[in-house]
Amino acid sequence: MMAVYRRGIAALGLLFALAFVVVVVPPLWASGDIVGALAAGFVNPFASGYALDAIICWCILALWVIHDARHEGVRHGWVALLLGLVPGVATGLAFYLLLRLRRHAPGAGA
Repeated sequence: MMAVYRRGIAALGLLFALAFVVVVVPPLWASGDIVGALAAGFVNPFASGYALDAIICWCILALWVIHDARHEGVRHGWVALLLGLVPGVATGLAFYLLLRLRRHAPGAGA
């Protein structure tokens, strides 16, 4: 059952990263306007709600990673925070969960 959980987390994190690359990167590359790309998340109230949700989710992820990594001895949690910025929180969270699982795996020196 743990293997299914692990593979599911990895697949969803990678799926989001792939979707991000397919949907966001081409128009960003064409325009070269990073600020405009960030502002585009706030073009209407609905997009603003989703954008704010993602921003606050990243903040919660950051607090949890900082706290959890220190208390549980999970190394390289900062990478999850970078991945939470680009491509997004889904990939950052998935990465951190996989790091945490590896830390707590039998024989991992926990």
